[in-house]
Amino acid sequence: MFDRYEAGEQAVLVHVNFADESSKEDLAELELLVGSAGVEAKNVLTTSRSAPHAKYFVGSGKAEEIAAAVKASEANVVIFNHSLSPSQERNLEAICKCRVLDRTGLILDIFAQRARTHEGKLQVELAQLRHISTRLIRGWTHLERQKGGIGLRGPGETQLETDRRLLRGRIKSIIRRLEKVQKQREQGRRARVRAEIPTVSLVGYTNAGKSTLFNTITESHVYAADQLFATLDPTLRRIELNDVGEAILADTVGFIRHLPHDLVAAFKATLQETQEADLLLHVVDVAEANHRETMDEVNAVLEEIDADEIQQLIICNKIDKLDEIGPRIDRDENGMPVRVWLSAQSGEGVELLSQALTECLAKSMVNYTLRIPPAQSRLRGVLFELNCIASESYDNDGDWVVDVRMPSADWNRLEKRLDKGLSEFVVRH
Repeated sequence: MFDRYEAGEQAVLVHVNFADESSKEDLAELELLVGSAGVEAKNVLTTSRSAPHAKYFVGSGKAEEIAAAVKASEANVVIFNHSLSPSQERNLEAICKCRVLDRTGLILDIFAQRARTHEGKLQVELAQLRHISTRLIRGWTHLERQKGGIGLRGPGETQLETDRRLLRGRIKSIIRRLEKVQKQREQGRRARVRAEIPTVSLVGYTNAGKSTLFNTITESHVYAADQLFATLDPTLRRIELNDVGEAILADTVGFIRHLPHDLVAAFKATLQETQEADLLLHVVDVAEANHRETMDEVNAVLEEIDADEIQQLIICNKIDKLDEIGPRIDRDENGMPVRVWLSAQSGEGVELLSQALTECLAKSMVNYTLRIPPAQSRLRGVLFELNCIASESYDNDGDWVVDVRMPSADWNRLEKRLDKGLSEFVVRH
């Protein structure tokens, strides 16, 4: 479709240090991204600039140096650790004589490799098409000014306009299909809300250990690997918590510094699991030196998707890689858990996470003392089935006096099952 150089698996990496903090990227992270994409880095070039060059992003001298490095190392792709404009990509490809990818294009390529489910593939394709749509003209420059045989102007950009129409049609088709998926997810969420089942969503920087923790908690076998974006498709599992009952745990896509906006938009249905959660488990790789920066990046994405107001529990993961740090729960001034230190890989401290989850979600618990006459022995049997009786005794009239503790959802459902409700049996609460 495009008259462009084919990309390969031998790359020259380019990293620019800017004085502006907001424009800074991490070179080590670029190398991880490149490795995750299955590309071999033949050479790494770094430079410093106060601002991007309009034509080549790095300046004409450095562009010539990149072209020389490509030729010397026999590389077939140049990967920038920054976002490039379509014209900058075109100019760099002309001078380097090979394919040029920016950070966004690299991340999209990794997502395309990782997508497994139908929904995931649709989301990645949508993000790729939105990215490509801004770069169409660069592949068809030879059609921009067609002329007839005697000098009359020809049809102009006919092929380009055709491609644009095809892209727009495909994008609209994918959006419609994703909207159906979103409606199905919304139905599932409404059912959970009706049943008052709390949802806990795992969020965090990519490769922080979310999927490993998910597998440890739920005893599942979700794919987990020491690589960026191992998980794209959301996975939901039911878990049982003491004093809370049933809850839903959701494993979602990992975040990264300057996550492309096209990806955020394409993964709207997936990220909605995070937006609608009752509690966010923010998984942090505390063994990483820059883990505070990655926490800020995750919080920035949460703010972008309007999930920054949801209660968070920080999970300080990978303590097995640190000396003299053991599993523990950190609490705020009210005694509520704010951090849990654990290792998802070794299992250290995972039981503390269950305790912290119970405390964070126990706001929906109710405590009542009921007086149940012998004629209502069926009610006493139901309470035993729900495993919610904390203590039981008899009064002078031979009635059962039971202290119950249960999720408010179970209490409400039990109220609906009884003709007269439970209020006539309540002594105190």
